[in-house]
Amino acid sequence: MPKYSYLMRSLLYKNTKLLLTTLCFFTFFVVSSQQTRTDSISAIKKLHQEATDEISKQEFESAILKLIKADKKINEGNFLELKLDSKLRMAELSYYIQNYGKAKSEMDTALTYVNEKTSTQVKAYTYSLFGLILTRNYEYALAEDYLEKADKLYVAQNNELGQANVILGFGILELKRKNYKKAINYFNACLPIFRVEDIKYQEAVAEINKAQALLNVSDEEIRDAFGQAKTSIANAERIIIARGYSKLSAESYKTGSQIALRDGNTEEAENMLERYLQLNDSINQIYSQAISRGVDAESSVGNFKQIIENKQSEIDAQARSLNLNKMTTGLSIALIIILSLLTLSLYKNNNLRAKANNLLQDKNVEMQSAKEKAEKASLAKAQFLSTITHELRTPLYAVTGLTHLLLEEDPKEEQKEHLNSLKFSGEYLLSLINNILDLNKLEANKVEIEKTSFSLKKRINDVLIALKKSAVDRKNTLRLEYDDNIPTKLMGDPLKLSQILINLIGNSVKFTQNGEVVVRVLKLDNNSSKIKLLIEVEDNGVGISKKKQKSIFETFSQASLQINRKFGGTGLGLSIVKNLLELMGSKIHLESQLGKGSKFWFNINFNVSEEFQEENNPRNAAYEIDYASLENKQVLVVEDNKINQMITKKILEKNKMVCEVADNGMDAVKMTKEKKFDVILMDIHMPGISGIEATQKIREFDKDLPIIALTAVTIDENLDDFYRAGFNEIIPKPFKTEEFFEKIHKTLEGRKMPMPK
Repeated sequence: MPKYSYLMRSLLYKNTKLLLTTLCFFTFFVVSSQQTRTDSISAIKKLHQEATDEISKQEFESAILKLIKADKKINEGNFLELKLDSKLRMAELSYYIQNYGKAKSEMDTALTYVNEKTSTQVKAYTYSLFGLILTRNYEYALAEDYLEKADKLYVAQNNELGQANVILGFGILELKRKNYKKAINYFNACLPIFRVEDIKYQEAVAEINKAQALLNVSDEEIRDAFGQAKTSIANAERIIIARGYSKLSAESYKTGSQIALRDGNTEEAENMLERYLQLNDSINQIYSQAISRGVDAESSVGNFKQIIENKQSEIDAQARSLNLNKMTTGLSIALIIILSLLTLSLYKNNNLRAKANNLLQDKNVEMQSAKEKAEKASLAKAQFLSTITHELRTPLYAVTGLTHLLLEEDPKEEQKEHLNSLKFSGEYLLSLINNILDLNKLEANKVEIEKTSFSLKKRINDVLIALKKSAVDRKNTLRLEYDDNIPTKLMGDPLKLSQILINLIGNSVKFTQNGEVVVRVLKLDNNSSKIKLLIEVEDNGVGISKKKQKSIFETFSQASLQINRKFGGTGLGLSIVKNLLELMGSKIHLESQLGKGSKFWFNINFNVSEEFQEENNPRNAAYEIDYASLENKQVLVVEDNKINQMITKKILEKNKMVCEVADNGMDAVKMTKEKKFDVILMDIHMPGISGIEATQKIREFDKDLPIIALTAVTIDENLDDFYRAGFNEIIPKPFKTEEFFEKIHKTLEGRKMPMPK
């Protein structure tokens, strides 16, 4: 029995030793084979990188040889995963050296390797490159199809740079089709992205092609088209000189020659044309040599193809065997790894759970603290904006008031031009301040929706009339498509609706040139008392990228820094639109595509009004003022700011009104007791007692004297409080002079009584 046991142990030992030896040999064979394959792939990738480096140095012959050598290694090793990349590189190089037929042939092969496993990024690039190649082969319809495919993939990825490259392709395609205005719109859409991303080669290509398109349109079609062409080619030349793009240099000489000829500079045109021909011949010679060398190299590669085909079945059989071995080894290793990880994870899980509980408690404390800080910051922001806008309106009143006075004093023509510019700047700054105030009111929930009768069609027409000049300046057409089945009389807040439409339509006008802005109003549903409408504002301007659409309605947000520099603005308009619509129970929607335009739309409900009470003159008609009736009226101006005193007094005296000034509220009360005035213009914020307190004291002994608040009203001040304090009217500073006198005239004529306390 012991002897039998000994034999069994000996046999087990030998079998175990044999098994371990076999296993070690098998493992060594698999690892060795895998290492060989990895080395081959690394060698191929190295050849690809070297070829890329040589293309950047314009050593095209060497680049072609490297790509052909890499392709040969791919075929010998049957590396299917590298074939698509290899074909794309060869197609891209062939396109670059203007061998467009070869580029198309390579792309036809490349497309056979595109399948469901191909990444979206690679697919998008493949379709984009094929679109460019097809454009150069005059297959325009097919080129458009592939560019559209690439664009959809890039949009889905949120890849803004990829989209810009496709838009550049669309621009070149439309330029070839001689759709010049459409091409210019595409180039305008992609250029800001290339500048932000610092992609100089594509930026130069876009500028040269844009210049070519602009040379083919008249100044009547696009404002100063020839001047814009000069600017574009100058931008391209700066990049070309800085980066040494010889191929683009030849193109810039060609376009520059056309510009010089149009400018009447024949000698410069001839010089640039000669430089173009010389440089182009030199480049073409380099390209021809590279193409010839590539053809020779491919011929020698052809001899190996038969050998490769003969060995293919043998290789396939070996590959299947190798794959089975790899699978067995892989499963064993995977099992060991999984068991190890499971043990480790169980050990760590308890520790992580304990740490997570402690972390959650700390985070709760932090979040509570952060919430309190955010609430304090929000309150501080509201108070700051309220204060700063009030403080800005006071000196701005001096700017607008003095500008008005100087314009009234018959200035010289050159002075008048400067004063009008100053007036425009003052009005723009006032508009910005008003936007900040509106936004602050919305965020502070101090805006209420009014319910009055109005005509929707008239409101929209008033907005279109107000924006007509801006549209004409940018050579845009404004068009209204209005459903005539909409009732004439609606009940809602017409002023806030006008504010929404002014922001949306004005935004479309600003970002569109030589295009069209369409406003559509459609009835969706209605009954005897309510109606639901769809309102759309659509343009064919530069468009908004998918990435920026998510943030475009945020406060102070714009599409990009380039957009801000080119078109101006603060990014407040769309934020105000969003907040106003939410207040009215609606929501703003956006559909947009770079280079093709944007569409903003929203659904909104109104009550159908039985009675129509809208004023015939809601801030748009001319002011009706009887200036003669204001002559010799006694006016008391209560104002602590000396400059504002002087401005208000001069404006009144120019219209033959008799004016006296009080520096503070106490002086105003005293002067009112001693002398009879026809009207008082009362500031609110003054040292001593405020304008509200001074008015209340005056009302104790004079109930009928018209008192008008002349102040920079902020969101912290409730207008009803002004009327309850005894004011007849309110004039915010800065003001339009016509509105100023109209309110004084109406107050004196109507003797409107203040609201009771």
